[in-house]
Amino acid sequence: TLVNSFGWPFLASLPIAFLAAALVSIVLEKALYRRLYRATDLDQCLFTIGIVFISVAVAAYFYGTVQQPISTPPYLRGSVQLMGMSFAAYRLFLIVTALAIAALLVYALEYTRFGAQVRAAVDNQRMARGLGIDVDRAFAVTFALGGGLAGLGGALAIEMVGLDHAFAFTYLVYVLIVVAVGGLGSIGGSFAAAAVLGISDMAGKYYFPWLGAFLIYLVMVGILMWRPAGLFGKR
Repeated sequence: TLVNSFGWPFLASLPIAFLAAALVSIVLEKALYRRLYRATDLDQCLFTIGIVFISVAVAAYFYGTVQQPISTPPYLRGSVQLMGMSFAAYRLFLIVTALAIAALLVYALEYTRFGAQVRAAVDNQRMARGLGIDVDRAFAVTFALGGGLAGLGGALAIEMVGLDHAFAFTYLVYVLIVVAVGGLGSIGGSFAAAAVLGISDMAGKYYFPWLGAFLIYLVMVGILMWRPAGLFGKR
């Protein structure tokens, strides 16, 4: 909306996408998700999928079902020559951005006071409350951060996959696979799983086109048979 209707620059709209998704996430967390923290992982996952269906329907109502074009800045178009090879400028931008975000997340959750509070609240809410940690606030901020990053990720991916009302359905299965393969409770695991599965998918389509997109599922099955809890799963 900001880019197409109000003429905002693409990069300037990215922080707004993060903040808008974070604010919506805070409302959802306080109104709905807070009641599910004691539910099983499967219940939370199914509930989230239901929210995705509702979100897609709302997006289709307001924006229609036609893919929306988005123009990126000229300096993010074309290709860049590195070490004698040609790389798409926008893909390099995505790689650098993803690495920076992953590094910030790992630092925030592993080496800051807030990260320690979140990990303590996840492991044992009662003990965390006894130590004076505001568990509800920690969960709300974490949920908002996750929602904001999801919004930012969607905005960044528009150039590659297009802005479609059913965008979430296309990649929902891949997201679940990444979490399962990476292991619950591990950002590094999810990052490694996304890299392994992404490379496997692209290499499979190039070297084994007759397998199509099936190779990614073979890799998933192989990894989960080797490590049922995921690559870096804690449980």
